[in-house]
Amino acid sequence: MTKTFEPEKLKQFAKTVFEQYGFNANDSGTIASSLVDADMRGIASHGMQRLGMYVRKLNHGDILPDRHGTILKETASSVLIDGEHGMGQLIASQATHLAITKAFQTGISVVSVRNSNHFGAAGYYVRQISRAGLIGISMTNTNPLTVPTHAKDAFLGSNPIAFGMPTETDDFVFDAATSTVSFGKFEVLMQRHQAVPGDWAIDETGAVTHDPGKLVANMQHPKRLGGVLPLGGLDETNAGYKGYGLTLLVEILTGVLAQGPLSVDMGSGQRGISHFFLALDPKLFGEPLAIQTRLSDLLNRLRALPPLTDAQPVLVPGDPEIASYRRHQTAGISLEDETITVLNTIANSLHLDAQQFEF
Repeated sequence: MTKTFEPEKLKQFAKTVFEQYGFNANDSGTIASSLVDADMRGIASHGMQRLGMYVRKLNHGDILPDRHGTILKETASSVLIDGEHGMGQLIASQATHLAITKAFQTGISVVSVRNSNHFGAAGYYVRQISRAGLIGISMTNTNPLTVPTHAKDAFLGSNPIAFGMPTETDDFVFDAATSTVSFGKFEVLMQRHQAVPGDWAIDETGAVTHDPGKLVANMQHPKRLGGVLPLGGLDETNAGYKGYGLTLLVEILTGVLAQGPLSVDMGSGQRGISHFFLALDPKLFGEPLAIQTRLSDLLNRLRALPPLTDAQPVLVPGDPEIASYRRHQTAGISLEDETITVLNTIANSLHLDAQQFEF
């Protein structure tokens, strides 16, 4: 069962929770906005469903609310930040701001971050870069989740890549894990009492499992038994090695470049995560508005392709998220009963009036 909430109610609740943990009003609002934005875009795995995880990490000391990123190394076009185990959304927002500022000054910038935490949806940050008129890339490593081709157990993270670029209308944003799906998708399936619909994961014996609870339990085991398959699947037949290569690429540009922990070396609290941000000013190569027009034309030509069936038109990455955002602006956000139970538990533990937020 689900219940529908006004986005602003959810945002206010999340903001209040983070304020209770010592974050100031502005920082609490930033974190809350990232969660609700994910739900608005149909990315439930990174929305309010994630609030329980952040609260647990705060309670366990994996996230330190009084920490802000420290710049360790800086040039005209690059920055290395130590997140000091602060809140991922705040460290990532700081890095994004620096990337934008330096790209306007030099044309291109790269910001590398280590010792951060889970930062939510990677697309949230490239959307900020794109809204500034720039081209953006963001990446992050995560706790071990992905099984390398021919391996038995998880070693690399879900390691998402996001890319954003301005168009004449909505910004173009591509945001995807380099594993078949992210860990949060299995948690959502568990809440909905649904089986894994495809060959997404293997268990400790190497057999494909369609039980989301099995995958979640195995990833909580100290040895990380089995795991999620890379894009392309189990073996080389469907080019799973290419997905494995993409996951490794992100690991190199995050954990290796930032000199933080690799996915396999992180503790169970996802502490020590590394991020990568790039911002590029298109005017290095031509008139920005003309480039936007060319991109818009490309996307519209793709959308205009004859579909295989009339029931499913051709889309481009980001179209479903844009449609979801517009729909939820008027229809509200639906949360699973299990998520609502978690939110009520959080409210009670902090002595907040759950009824005020309509839980």
